Amino acid sequence: MIKERVILGIDPGTIVMGYGVLRVEGNKPKMEAMGILQLNKYDDHYLRLRKIFDRVVSLVDEYHPDELAIEAPFFGKNVQSMLKLGRAQGVAMAAALSRDVPIFEYAPLKIKMSITGSGSASKEQVAGMLQRFLHIPQANMLKELDATDGLAAALCHYFQSNNPVSEKKYSGWKDFMSKNPDKVKR
Repeated sequence: MIKERVILGIDPGTIVMGYGVLRVEGNKPKMEAMGILQLNKYDDHYLRLRKIFDRVVSLVDEYHPDELAIEAPFFGKNVQSMLKLGRAQGVAMAAALSRDVPIFEYAPLKIKMSITGSGSASKEQVAGMLQRFLHIPQANMLKELDATDGLAAALCHYFQSNNPVSEKKYSGWKDFMSKNPDKVKR
């Protein structure tokens, strides 16, 4: 069993990239950091990609993650937007790979389901569940929900891998909370 591991979660974007760092000690996850990279101040799309690459490399160098969990782009109506999002995701992945960090990709639906129990949950609901589950003080919550989306990718990966709790079957969050009162702050 791994005593400590660090998971970097990324919510890729060409306007705002969200990230969260989760430190797992034993089987207890704790938020180490979360934030955003604001990219709308750069007009050049390729410069934005460079900034994404540089920021992910700096996050890897600072936190030394054992794994990267990244949200997969979802198909929307605008093909150009999806292509740009796919490029942002690819650049973030390349940055992690340049430092030999293994990558795990999760669909937005899977992340929302993992965190809230509902694939149709709002960003606000995801942020609220993260705050409760990880005991994040209100002062540390960011107004930019891309940051909590990045953290959600990391926590989703934690739930999907090597977590003794995830081997149990639950019918939803209420069932989980009733069977694990010590893990949920009310």
